[in-house]
Amino acid sequence: MSTVKERLGGVLSQLPLFLGLVLLWALLWGKFSWLNLITGAVFAAIVSIVFYLPAVQLSGRVNLWRSAWLFGKLLFDIVRASVDVSWLALGPKYTPSNAIVAVHLRTRSDLILTWTAVATSIVPGSIVVDIERVDSTLYLHVINMHDADDADRFRSRVLAAERRIVMAFGSAEDVERVCRVRGEENRTEDAPGSPGPHSRPDLVHPAESSDPQNSDPQNSDPQNSDPQNGAQA
Repeated sequence: MSTVKERLGGVLSQLPLFLGLVLLWALLWGKFSWLNLITGAVFAAIVSIVFYLPAVQLSGRVNLWRSAWLFGKLLFDIVRASVDVSWLALGPKYTPSNAIVAVHLRTRSDLILTWTAVATSIVPGSIVVDIERVDSTLYLHVINMHDADDADRFRSRVLAAERRIVMAFGSAEDVERVCRVRGEENRTEDAPGSPGPHSRPDLVHPAESSDPQNSDPQNSDPQNSDPQNGAQA
C-alpha cells in the first residue's frame, strides 16, 4: 500500500513540470489549439520519461510574514549591491581583488540549496560557479574580497539568506536543523560563516616549534655525545 502511495506522490510531484512543458510548447507555437495541446502533452511525456529527474520534495509550509521579510530583504540587498558595484566600477581607486568562496550550508534540502543559490546569484557582485550536492556546499565567485575577514562576512550573509528561506518555505526539519546548528555555532568560538569541511586546519607558528639545535643530536656538543672524543679529552 505504501508503494502505491509513493508512486502516486511521485506522479503528483511531476504534474507541475508536465503542465509547464505543455504550456511552454503552446507558447512556442504562439497559439492554443487542441493539436498544440495534444502534441505538447506527447512532447512533455517524452521529456519527462527520457530526461527523468528525482522529484523535489516540497515542504508544504509557507510563512507569510517570513516570506514578506525574505523578499523585502532580497530587494534591499539587490539595490544596495547594485550601488556598491557601480561605485567600484566608477571609482578611480578600485583594485580588482576577486575570490572563489566556499559556503557550507546548514540544511540538506535540494530545494533550499537551489533557492539559496538563486537568491545569492541575483545579487550583483557574486555568482554561483559550482555546487556540491552531497554536503550542500556553494562555490561562488565574489568581487572585492581582500582578506579572510571579507570572505567570512560574505559567508555570513549567504547563511543568513539561507536561514530566511528556511524560515519562510522550509520544512519543520529544516527549521529545526538551522536553529540547532546556529545555536551550536553561537556556543563555540568559530565564526558563523565557517565553510565547514572546507576550513583549513590550524597552522602551527614557526616560533612555537622547538629549537632544532636543542633537539638535533648532530648539533649537540660532540664531547658530550661521542665517547671516543670524551676518552681523548
